[in-house]
Amino acid sequence: MKKISSVEEYIELNEHFAEELSILRAIINSTELEETLKWSAPTYTLNDKNVIGLGAFKNHFGIWFFQGVFLKDEANLLVNAQENKTKALRQMRFESKADINKSAILNYVKEAIENQRLGKEITPKRNTKPIAIPKELESEISKDKELKQAFEKLSTSCKREYCEHILEAKREATKIRRLEKIIPMILEQKGLHDKYKNC
Repeated sequence: MKKISSVEEYIELNEHFAEELSILRAIINSTELEETLKWSAPTYTLNDKNVIGLGAFKNHFGIWFFQGVFLKDEANLLVNAQENKTKALRQMRFESKADINKSAILNYVKEAIENQRLGKEITPKRNTKPIAIPKELESEISKDKELKQAFEKLSTSCKREYCEHILEAKREATKIRRLEKIIPMILEQKGLHDKYKNC
């Protein structure tokens, strides 16, 4: 997928909703939010904090509010894209130009800006539990200096993934098989679930 370099280009690439995206963009740009591009999509910030995103999909387009959970939602326009998973993010979805109520949207945008000013935000919780290194991995690390250094260089989340992968195996033979599989990945500084992701 080609890298998008501007909001205009994003709108052009989503020509099936180009007019609608332009209307939403104009509403957001009428406020003090700063327009930028993040994750190849239009994103609007206040003091470098993400407040709003703009997006188009195959059958709908919309606005997402990064801290939408704090909005009053008096017009009942917001949806949680992933119930029980998404904590802060809320979306406002539209299927056609007729769905766009400019004054209602502007009220939500202004409320989101005010909430950001007040510092209302949910930040993702970090897993602070100490990492339990399985004895099988501990044994290999103690014998192999290169492996030890490679493991120590990994991010905490990658170390945790590797350790849990071995600990979750019930049988000893499975633990050994998993250990043999992950050693080259650790040496290459790869993540367990994405062989191409640097950890």
